[in-house]
Amino acid sequence: MIKILLFARLQEVIGKDQVEVEKAGSTVSHLKEWLQEEYAVGLENTMTAINEQYAYDDEVVQEGDTIAFIPPVSGG
Repeated sequence: MIKILLFARLQEVIGKDQVEVEKAGSTVSHLKEWLQEEYAVGLENTMTAINEQYAYDDEVVQEGDTIAFIPPVSGG
């Protein structure tokens, strides 16, 4: 099981601050595709972290990992 943390706009659209899935062995890119299909959210320009370390789309997630998808934010 892996935990996916959701922030800002993603949290608002999905209605949760996290989801747990059995997708160990998937790449970050595959997880993004799954979220887009499952919840109809856009993940363009979204930063990703695996266990609090920034990650690239080709990195593989392991059992027990925590993934964070952090959309761009703006403010003043």
